[in-house]
Parts: sequence; C-alpha cells; structure tokens
Amino acid sequence: MEGLQPIPLNHGGHALEGYVARPEGEGPFPTVIIYHSGAGLAPFECDKAKAMAKLGYLGVVADMFGLDARGIQPGDLRPYEKLTADGEFFRERVVTWFDAIAALPDADPARIGAFGFCMGGACVLELARSGRDAKAVVSYHGSLTTHDRAKKGNVKPVIAAYCGLADPYAPVDTIDALRNELSAAEAEFHIVEFAKVAHSFTNPHVPAGMPGIAYDAIADAVSWAGTLALFTTMLRG
Repeated sequence: MEGLQPIPLNHGGHALEGYVARPEGEGPFPTVIIYHSGAGLAPFECDKAKAMAKLGYLGVVADMFGLDARGIQPGDLRPYEKLTADGEFFRERVVTWFDAIAALPDADPARIGAFGFCMGGACVLELARSGRDAKAVVSYHGSLTTHDRAKKGNVKPVIAAYCGLADPYAPVDTIDALRNELSAAEAEFHIVEFAKVAHSFTNPHVPAGMPGIAYDAIADAVSWAGTLALFTTMLRG
C-alpha cells in the first residue's frame, strides 16, 4: 500500500501482512491498531492509518485474513466465515497482532488503542475481553456477540461502541447483551446508538441500495470525533 511500510506476521500457518503509517519525529509513539471489516483489508483502513499518523500516532493496519485472501471478489465472505468459525482462534489472531504491534520499536506499549469496522469492531471487543492492556478500543457497527464473555476485572481498556439501530448485523438485542456483559465485568464503557442508521455507516464507499447497509454522514462524523477525543484522553493524557 502506497506510503505505508509492510509488517509481516505468521499465525496459524497463514502469512499475514499489515501496514504501518509512521508519524514525523522520534518514537516511541502512541499507537493505534486498525482492524478491517469482513470484506477484507482495503484502502479505507490504510487511509485511516495515514490519518492517525498525521495526528502523531503510529497507525497500524492488522491483516486478519492473510495474503492468500487478497483480491477476493466483493461479497465473497469465505475468508470471514473461515476466520470467525472458531471464536478462540479468532481472538487468538486479534491478540497475536496486538502483541506483535506492541513490540514494534516505534510503538509505545503503554499507550496502545484500537478501532475496527464491522468484523473489525468484533476484533477490538475480543481484544478487550482478552485482558490485554490496551488503553482504549472503539467498535464501529461491529458484531457484538462472543464465544467467551468478558470476565469481571479483566477488561483493561475504555470501550466505545458506536451502533446503528437499523443495523441488521448488530440488532438491538445484541447491543443490550453487550451492555449487560460489560456492566457485569465492571468495565469502563460507553455505547452510542444512532436511530435509523444502518450497517457500515462510516464508509462513504459502500454501494448504494444494499439492504441494511448505508453510509451516514452524521454518525460517521460523531463517531470519529468521539474516537479522537477518547484517544487524546487515554493515549496522550
């Protein structure tokens, strides 16, 4: 990807390749991990990494599917289905990326945040449930269910979940279940619900006319502003 440095990783016999956007100056830097959607790693996530670098963060895109899944056709969900079929393996890959990124020379392991879209939203929630010492994670229109609920006292980061109430992939009952789960775990969290907002509300490039999927400029702007405020507080405060 143009303007980004590749970062190789192997997990479960799969060759993965993420990308790093480095800010100006000398590190170590506060670091933000970006987890992609179920459609696969795309320029959308890489542009987010570059945006974070311009703000002074080390922006790192985690490749969840691997090099053998690059170039999949739009709508081909086989890599997503294969990865998420085993909840423990899925969480293990999320955590493997976190550990590898925390060990980068330019990363400050004491100041790591993460955000993700759709499946990537599920990734950051699994990261929080894992007990890893991230400072803040943000889920945008993410899948909210899990094979292994958060344990009391084990959730380290502040969690933000931005959810559309017209999102068929994260229905209201799963929003309520996440709220109950995080409350029982005594986690620090906030859940923002957008009325009449569908899935993929952050991505202006989603095709028009797909049922349950639509960009929403207000939800996009509000969730991004909230993310930057959270990272400023937790990673720079």
